[in-house]
Amino acid sequence: MSSQGPHSDKNCKGTFREKLLIIGSNLGVEDVEHLKFLCIGLVPHKKLEKSSSASDVFEHLLAEDLLSESDPFFLAELLYIIGQKKLLQYLNYTKEKVEQLLPAQRRVSLFRNLLYEVSEGIDKEKLKDMIFLLGELLPKTEMTSLGLLAFLEKQDKIDEDNLTYLEDLCKMVVPNLLRNIEKYKREKATQIGIPPVDKEAESLYQGEEELFSQTEVKTFLEALPEESWQNKHARSDSNRATNGAPSLVSRGMQGASADFPNFETSTKGAAVYRMNRKHRGHCVIVNNHSFTSLRNRQGTYKDAEVLRRVFNWLGFRVCTYNNVTRGHMEKVLQEQKCNPDHVNGDCFVFCILTHGKFGAVYSSDEALIPIREIMSHFTALQCPGLAEKPKLFFIQACQGDEIQPSVSIEADALNPEQQPASLQGILQDSIPVEADFLLGLATVPGYVSFRDVQEGSWYIQSLCNRLKTLVPRREDILSILTAVNNDVSRRADKQGTKKQMPQPAFTLRKKLIFPVPLDALSL
Repeated sequence: MSSQGPHSDKNCKGTFREKLLIIGSNLGVEDVEHLKFLCIGLVPHKKLEKSSSASDVFEHLLAEDLLSESDPFFLAELLYIIGQKKLLQYLNYTKEKVEQLLPAQRRVSLFRNLLYEVSEGIDKEKLKDMIFLLGELLPKTEMTSLGLLAFLEKQDKIDEDNLTYLEDLCKMVVPNLLRNIEKYKREKATQIGIPPVDKEAESLYQGEEELFSQTEVKTFLEALPEESWQNKHARSDSNRATNGAPSLVSRGMQGASADFPNFETSTKGAAVYRMNRKHRGHCVIVNNHSFTSLRNRQGTYKDAEVLRRVFNWLGFRVCTYNNVTRGHMEKVLQEQKCNPDHVNGDCFVFCILTHGKFGAVYSSDEALIPIREIMSHFTALQCPGLAEKPKLFFIQACQGDEIQPSVSIEADALNPEQQPASLQGILQDSIPVEADFLLGLATVPGYVSFRDVQEGSWYIQSLCNRLKTLVPRREDILSILTAVNNDVSRRADKQGTKKQMPQPAFTLRKKLIFPVPLDALSL
């Protein structure tokens, strides 16, 4: 994966490690502690605790694939945050370049950044007041403002979804920092797809009206090809839905009026895919922003970044490819199909962010590639290393007509004059007639999917948010996708006229439950 920053600078010669050594020699003890704090959740705690120098931290970043000569942006982000902007020159970056790239490429979480900002706003006198207020709660050791916040986080007094304790503390001692907390809440709401009320892009659909009528849902269900979609083994409790947004994936449902349970998941009596091999698996992200003649997909880098962060958090080895041509796509597919490392992995994930058409996606040079052709590379015959292992494909692209968007909303669709394709046609042509596949489409066939040009797509942002919140609760992937269905189906543009319904389809034979990450609050 190539860096978005410049790659050469005549004023900063030497090998990459020599440059890192120079950067490290210009950082003090306090700077190193700041780096370690900002890396929490990205680098294992034990490694950070044992790090006593900048070189130690850099070595861990290199080992975790967070830093490389071709992509040094994460270190540039860290240096920018801690105020060491002059050192950016050794990474061939400038302050302005980092500021330009941060919205799309930031890796330090909003929560981690908030705590750092708050710590910087607590001077020595205010710190003494906070320590006095907390009294016996704190250990009898000397503590910095950053150490105090880290301690509160470790004691579960604060987390990204619960800042009441911190707010009360700031009200008593440093009320001006409440502005930072409010700013964080607004940014977090935007990041997870809940827009501020005054935002032009879109608004949350508040009504109780169903997106599709019961008759339409029944028609969709009856259109599904039996051999491709009906799991003949055991899937009685895997099709979930809530609040009138059923999952359109199984002919085993008894009509559209079936009693759909809520998001409760039980593994009793149900087979579960193995998740204890040497590594979780590989996650490939194809992110197409620019095309030969089609419009650019503004906001797609937000989707690519959140996918990278979430699947990295889940333990996957993530690789992102930007603006992939037809030839490059074939190369990526061949490399992944023949990857010997699949033998040691639990799972495989392939995400595509691009323009789309009925049952197909566009490469950056505007070749139309059938979804089935992409997925067929990973059947047991073509890719034995993934045999009997879950293979997940998530597609953010339209599958039908474009409709006129509002100002900040775009549709990932082409050819607005065409008529919608049938559901049966696209499903028959999209997924191999073989077990262990899951295809997550951003929208049902024949319809558009929406992407906020600043914040990313409705579907991908919801998917990542639900993975983050429901994986720690041991929910299976189908329950998670049902929650995504519910999220997206309730959204609409500001006028309330443009809506979207995702479409999961699968031939999974077992429950797919990702192990809870060691640091479940790290994102």
